[in-house]
Amino acid sequence: MSLRARLLLTLGLTLALLWGIAAAWLMRDLEDKFVETLDQRLAQSARMVAGLVLQLPLDVWANAEHPVLSIPSIEGLACQVHSPQGEVMARTHADMDDVLAPGEGGHTYRQAGDVTWRVFTYERNGIVITTADRMDERNILLSGVIRVAVVPFVVALVGSMVALWLGIWRGLAPLTRLRESLANRHPDALAPVATYGLPKEIRPLITTLNALLARVQQTIIREQRFTNDAAHELRTPLTAIKTHLQVARRVEGEAAKASLNQAEEGVVRLSSTLDQLLTLARVEGRARFDDGEVSRVADVAECALADCHHSHSGRFVVPVGWPETTLAMPRELAITALRNLLDNALHHGPPETPVTLEAQWEHGQRFLTFSVSDQGSGVDDATLKQLTQRFWRASKQQGSGLGLAIVAAIAERFDGEVAFASPAGGGFTARLMVPVADS
Repeated sequence: MSLRARLLLTLGLTLALLWGIAAAWLMRDLEDKFVETLDQRLAQSARMVAGLVLQLPLDVWANAEHPVLSIPSIEGLACQVHSPQGEVMARTHADMDDVLAPGEGGHTYRQAGDVTWRVFTYERNGIVITTADRMDERNILLSGVIRVAVVPFVVALVGSMVALWLGIWRGLAPLTRLRESLANRHPDALAPVATYGLPKEIRPLITTLNALLARVQQTIIREQRFTNDAAHELRTPLTAIKTHLQVARRVEGEAAKASLNQAEEGVVRLSSTLDQLLTLARVEGRARFDDGEVSRVADVAECALADCHHSHSGRFVVPVGWPETTLAMPRELAITALRNLLDNALHHGPPETPVTLEAQWEHGQRFLTFSVSDQGSGVDDATLKQLTQRFWRASKQQGSGLGLAIVAAIAERFDGEVAFASPAGGGFTARLMVPVADS
């Protein structure tokens, strides 16, 4: 069911129910007041007749030519006056003795043939006055009053429904225009949706949609960049491997072995580059890395050092103990980032010189800082700004140019930071700030 139909159905039924309850309440009160008013008129008529009769001396009735006085009747209304002795003194209808007979005081209903009468009996100083209303005349009058009261309700209800439909139609018109605009968009169009002229209730939705489009655009750009980078970086080693294999097929002896060795080295470099590319793609693509293991600082540092010890044992200078805290990031990514910093220091620092690893954190701080320092000649300021660019190498013969880019991507993903410093006296220091889990 569409939003427009749902609103119309919900609000329409609610409005009709409320108007119906109000109308029923009003009709009930109107009928009660109507009956009360007519009963009061009936009682007032009897009191008025009693007042007139008591103003006349009794000998007037005794000396009258006609002992029973005939009172001109009003349509639907009857009246009869009885003396203290029970004799009829005056009346409007001569054929209604049963209906107008004296009875208990107050209002009651009496039947005469097919006609029902509302009767009121009033006694004053022995004089009994009985007045009566025809119920069919009352019902006709009540129906007319109800019609007069109901028609405005019906007109108001229909008008409210029409106004409700127009209001919902106009109120949802921006959504209709937005739907048509999105439906007519080209699939490749990722520009933000304009919010001009839209109600403020819809703008948060459009803002969220624009943020989603921006993230999709960034994802597509990353994928395109990944594809371009992979095609560019893999073409050279593949060409070299192919060349060495062709040479090995044409020569024999040591020359063939040397070509095969060089081809094998190319395969190793190609495999390393592919691993780095896939890791970077996973980090930037927001793939899940959490394996459920706790990322303790000591475990992360020891695993990263162990990955580098097999070829550079003895070059690392580490603290006696590690901070007793847990990192707010997957253990795998923390190890990868720290290992890449250590590899960078080992490969770009002078051989056989120490590489220092430190971890600074104080209780209550939100971030822990890993520091990796080497004893190299250092780099200039222009180089420091390019270290995290993809496939950028300070030395064209070493590395894939992705290690520090991966570190920067991991730090950015978890709101951390990576920074580099090269003092004037030489040396190079990389600092990785990572968030600490709440204790």
